[in-house]
Amino acid sequence: MGQVTIYLDDETEQKMIENARVMKLSKSKWIAGVIQEKLVDQWPDTVRELPGSWGDFPSLEELRAGESTDSEREAL
Repeated sequence: MGQVTIYLDDETEQKMIENARVMKLSKSKWIAGVIQEKLVDQWPDTVRELPGSWGDFPSLEELRAGESTDSEREAL
């Protein structure tokens, strides 16, 4: 198991200590949990279920219907 040394300002340290106390965790376990949360490599189910869940959202065809053709670019 690896060890890491971190430096915190006093205010951040006090907040961390209080959070760890409330969660009944050691400071080390609390910090490890925060790091593990940040290393999640997959979206939560609640986020993955969102696409297509808005019934009144316009379709791709409706969104593109108002588009015009691009203007020609100037020569450089």
